[in-house]
Amino acid sequence: MKRLKIYLFLSTGILALGSCKNDKDTFDASGSFEAIETIISAEANGTIKEFNLEEGDQLAVGQQIGYIDTVQTYLKKRQLEAQVGAGLSRKPNIPVQLSAIKEQIQHLERERIRTQNLIAGDAATPKQLDDINAQIKLLNRQLEAQQSSLSISNQSIGKEVVPLEVQIYQLEDQLKKSKIVNPVQGTVLTKYAEVNETAGMGKPLYKIADLSSMILRAYITGNQLPNVKLNQKVQVLTDDGNGGYHTSEGIITWINSKAEFTPKTIQTKDERANQVYAIKVKVKNDGRYKIGMYAEIKFI
Repeated sequence: MKRLKIYLFLSTGILALGSCKNDKDTFDASGSFEAIETIISAEANGTIKEFNLEEGDQLAVGQQIGYIDTVQTYLKKRQLEAQVGAGLSRKPNIPVQLSAIKEQIQHLERERIRTQNLIAGDAATPKQLDDINAQIKLLNRQLEAQQSSLSISNQSIGKEVVPLEVQIYQLEDQLKKSKIVNPVQGTVLTKYAEVNETAGMGKPLYKIADLSSMILRAYITGNQLPNVKLNQKVQVLTDDGNGGYHTSEGIITWINSKAEFTPKTIQTKDERANQVYAIKVKVKNDGRYKIGMYAEIKFI
């Protein structure tokens, strides 16, 4: 009777182990979670004066988190603005400089009308009218010549100022880029810089990723490939901490068109396969999933 009990106990244990093994074999693929990580770099040179950011912070798009010292850039901009102002002050005032000749022409036109009236009354000679017309013609030519000369002078000064204005636009762009503005919504993963450190253009400041949805990179065998399609729904299983599994739904968003060797850390359904195909499964994250965390997949 005692031997029979021991035999039944061992038989039950073996069946349980076999059942557990069969459960594990029902997984179609395995992989680990990853996210699209973006490294934000400095866009200006100078000392970091403010950097309100810590690892784990949630940042919104367009949120300003600091700035880089811009005193020298601002002073250079003021200097160029002064040079532009000085250059523009040399531009001649065309209406004022032509006003004297115009007044002379208007005066002679009035004289011409009066002379025409006098000629009609035999009080003036045609020669007097001819002389007035000649003076008006001469003054009109002088007016055109002076106006042309003043316009050329204005254009020349304007062209001299254009490069300075372009430099001002460049400095304004540098001043704008000296503000550290977050371009991507997500969670700060790594902080690379601190206040009072010197930042150079292109120097990494922090790494950020949107963890609201995660990418599970898994691997399947060639035998499974015909049954896998884009936008296909799958079950994603992770350890729940109590010996069981937490299940959620994911969607296949990418299937690699080329085979690759089986990663050492990945166990696929067919462990004898030498090559596998990578797939990406998009999964909504409620905070449970972390980068690098392992998960199993079942095809629905």
